[in-house]
Amino acid sequence: MEKELEQLESNCIKVVLFGPESTGKTTLSKQLARHYNTVWAPEYAREYLQNIWNTEKRTCLPKDLLPIAYGQMNLENNLLKHVERVLICDTDLLETKVYSEAYYSGSCDPLLDKYAQKNSYDLYFLTYIDIPWEADDLRDKPNERERMFKAFEDTLIKYNRPYVILKGSKEERLKTAIFHIQQLLDKNEPKP
Repeated sequence: MEKELEQLESNCIKVVLFGPESTGKTTLSKQLARHYNTVWAPEYAREYLQNIWNTEKRTCLPKDLLPIAYGQMNLENNLLKHVERVLICDTDLLETKVYSEAYYSGSCDPLLDKYAQKNSYDLYFLTYIDIPWEADDLRDKPNERERMFKAFEDTLIKYNRPYVILKGSKEERLKTAIFHIQQLLDKNEPKP
């Protein structure tokens, strides 16, 4: 079962939207997928946890993290089979690791930790907290946005992941993201 947390091999560019809750990751994922005429991997945790909330009225527990990780990688790997140039990911296992450590006293399941570090992406877009926070059933840290942003950035630095901070309006963020993805695409294009 451990193999199910591994990424499939691919030559496409893999981009992750990464950062605290309610910072525009899903909106931008959809916009980028539309712009590049590709698919995007949604955040599996939202569907999984919303189902729990609807039936049990509880939030995420440590026992939920591995099922979330398996679901996320299953979704991503299935979509990867249909992508030629760019896969946009609304999250990754490294983000799940950040939340695990933030919510559960610095702890993270060893299996989740292993694959959060092992799986790789070409670029992370770290979404800044300058977008107004919007409440929903699953969001619960409106007063800890700065601390959470720092935890996300510190993680990218710690694991030496390539990243760009996205700030500003939806339009500004989209423009910046397209610029950086295009640089990766240009670099990957075969030379005539």
